[in-house]
Order: sequence, then structure tokens, then C-alpha cells
Amino acid sequence: MSARLRIDLEAFAQNVATVRARVAPAELMLVVKDDAYGHGIQAIVARAVAEGVCWFGAFDVRAAVATRAVSGPRARIFSWLTVGADEIAAALDDDIELGVGDAGFLDDVAAVAAARDVVARVHLKIDTGLHRNGIRPEDWPAVLLRALAHQDAGRIVVVGVWSHIAEASDHDDDRARAQFDAAVNAAEAAGFSIEVRHLAASAASFARPEFRYDVVRVGAFCYGIRSAGGSSERELGIRPIATLTAQVLEVRDDDAVVAIGSLDGLPSILAGRVSVGTPGGMRELRAIGLIESIVEAWPGAAAGDEVTVFGRDVSSATDLAETIETVGEEILVRVSPTVPREVV
Repeated sequence: MSARLRIDLEAFAQNVATVRARVAPAELMLVVKDDAYGHGIQAIVARAVAEGVCWFGAFDVRAAVATRAVSGPRARIFSWLTVGADEIAAALDDDIELGVGDAGFLDDVAAVAAARDVVARVHLKIDTGLHRNGIRPEDWPAVLLRALAHQDAGRIVVVGVWSHIAEASDHDDDRARAQFDAAVNAAEAAGFSIEVRHLAASAASFARPEFRYDVVRVGAFCYGIRSAGGSSERELGIRPIATLTAQVLEVRDDDAVVAIGSLDGLPSILAGRVSVGTPGGMRELRAIGLIESIVEAWPGAAAGDEVTVFGRDVSSATDLAETIETVGEEILVRVSPTVPREVV
């Protein structure tokens, strides 16, 4: 039997409640990029809506449209990847709000909106120092004037100002926040009624109340993925919602052969670096092949036993990630879409 990724929606709901309580009165924007961090948009968005989540953040329009299909018309969905005219049109047809990080894209959105006789809702992005697709501070006044012209023409409405921060140090983040505040003030002085300000993601939204503003964009913590090198899941009040398992195919001397490999998304570099959960306790993950891997056997090991690679009550995705100097999100999004998702 192949590997299986079990998704605990009750744990997800509890994480969402924890995040919402922590960031209140700011609203939670649940980030669902990369197919909800590999957990599956369908199940995640449906449960989030049932829990009262009203905002969703999707990196690209394809994910945003998929989210709209599940969420229905009342949710607000924000997408921030710069895209072409066809994708802009698809976004506007589904009432997706667009993040705009340069003047050219602003003009493109306005042109498509005019052609379709709709009004695009946009969030202007100020570059606060991370240099991740944002309008440079020196260009901000000119872009505001251009946006105001498009708004006066009925093509767009600027509903938000947003940015990313590096979360590298408090000093750098404080400078970024000052730049963000200056950009919001300039937008309001130019005549815009800014409805939504959003700057923080998971870590900053928990640690620094002054970064929360109106909405916080949180993905990882809602899925129970802690930051590498950061606070534990217990300290954060969250728990992993995904558990990756595989069955033992056969036992050869001191080796248990399990039905999972690099083609399932398990990074081969983990071999010899981590232990996995077994009926006999934690055992070394000795080798990772394309479709099978080798785990140190335990007393009584037999074909059909279940091995837990990461998840509840064993190593988390971030625990594994830290051994290879990456982040828990990467471990999860690497899990192949061919691995069945089992909602429990």
C-alpha cells in the first residue's frame, strides 16, 4: 500500500481558533498557497468557512479560483502573484482581490477591468525592504497618483495597503513597519480610504501585536507548522494536522522495508539523519529509495505494520526540516499529490 497523508480537521479547527484568539481584533487571512500547504484546498477551505473564516490568501489566481469554488461568494480572497491578462480576467470574474506591486501591473489590472466593465479591488504593496515584488518608496507617490486616476475612472478601487517583512530581526522589522506606516499615511493623504492594512504573517502576528493591523496572513501556524528554530508547537498552542504514514512491506533481518520513497516527496537527504515512529518506538530512517525506504526494524516488526514519518506524537515536519536546514512547509508541500489525503 502506498503512503498516506492523514489530515485531522479537528486539530485544524483548534489551530484556527488559537490563531484567531491570539491576533484579535485583527482578522485572520488563512493562506492556502501550494494547495493549502499540501493538505488540500477542498477540505481545508470548507472547514475554515464552517469555522467562520472570512478571508483567504492565495499566492496565485488558480488557487484563488479553486478557493472561491469551495468558499462561495461571501468570502474575501486575496491573490498576490503578478499575472497576465487572462488570469487577471479570471480573478475579476470570481471577485478575487489582487495584490499590486508595480505600476505596470496596476495598469494591466485597470485595463482588464475596463474591458470587462467591472471594478477591480486592489491592495497596493509597498516594498518595506524585503525586495519581494513591491513598489519602491521613492516610486510610491507617483503610483498613488496613477492609482487615483484609475480609481476616478471607475476601473479599480484601492481597498488595501500591504507588504511582506523579513522577520529577521526586531530592528529590521521595526524599520519595515515604519516604512509601511508612512506608505499608508501617504495613501490616505492622497485621498484613498484604506480599508485593509496587512503586514504580518505567522511568526510576527503571534510575537508582535503592533504588526497585526486589520488582517494577518497566517498559513503555517494554522496547519500546525512551527517556525524552524522558533517556539515549540506546545508553546504556540498549535499541533500538526498532517500525519504521513506508510506500511511495512517486508522485514529483512534488521531492516523494515516501507512503502514510501523520494517519488512520494520524501527528501532523500533525510536518510540517516532522522528517526520515524513505529509500533516499537522511534527508529532510524536508514535509507530512502525511489519507491521504498529502509527503517531500522523493531522487535516483532512485520509486514502490514504502520510507520509514521512525521505528525502527531512523533517528529513534526519542522523537526525533520531542521535536520536539513529548511522549513516545515517545504517538507509538507513536497509530499506528492499522488499520495492519498485521508481526512479524519
